Amino acid sequence: MTPAARPALVAVAHGSRDPGALRTVTALLERVRELRPGLDVRLGHIEIDRPPLADTLAGLCGEAVLVPLLLGRGQHVKHDIPRTLATAGRHLRARVAAPLGPHPLLVEALYGRLVEAGWQLDARSVRGTGVVLAAAGSRDPDSAADTRRTARLLGERLGGVPVLPAYASAASPTVPEALRALAARGRHRIAIASYFTAPGRFAARSAAGAPWIASAPLGAHPALARLVLHRYEEALTHPWAGTGEAAPTPADQAVTSALVPA
Repeated sequence: MTPAARPALVAVAHGSRDPGALRTVTALLERVRELRPGLDVRLGHIEIDRPPLADTLAGLCGEAVLVPLLLGRGQHVKHDIPRTLATAGRHLRARVAAPLGPHPLLVEALYGRLVEAGWQLDARSVRGTGVVLAAAGSRDPDSAADTRRTARLLGERLGGVPVLPAYASAASPTVPEALRALAARGRHRIAIASYFTAPGRFAARSAAGAPWIASAPLGAHPALARLVLHRYEEALTHPWAGTGEAAPTPADQAVTSALVPA
């Protein structure tokens, strides 16, 4: 299949009132285009920002793969995106890829952002260090399960440092609760890993409580751009059922071996 004949990649972002969110997602998609010249890459939003997903789909004919720029299974991935796709009409044949997380490339982006924020660890400091993985939060138990798995993977990537998932809304523990829980375990050098694709109210509020360092949202990190393309390719060969966690593929396992220390 030639690049021109490949289905379009429609990145589906949440949308935010923070003007930095659209700039960040646009920069991420520019990285995707650089990695895959000739691929038709478009953007649609679930809410707030333009263009809305429905308008993006209306402007397409043929085939497309919708890649949610969302970090786990939840209402938007399971219901909102498929519902919008169902109204797109017969001019478009499309499928929905799995959300970005959990995945080793996502963990690599989280690790990279922590290092940029000043993460340093040695044998003397490891016993007093911890991380709060600050996520948006969802009432969907699958979303919470995905965040917990990412926290476990990030802990492995950090050499066994405890990583507690926490949420800005709709779920518990909250970020302050997770900070207190780590402090009660003797972890007083605590970083906040921002588990958000782009800037926004929840990301800013979560980072504001950092007692040490707080990483930036994942944004246009190179590993995230690679993951967007991975989910696109995966959807072409291993369709996602729409509810369960994406099953590991040989490519996933290769990435895990290369990026995550044993």
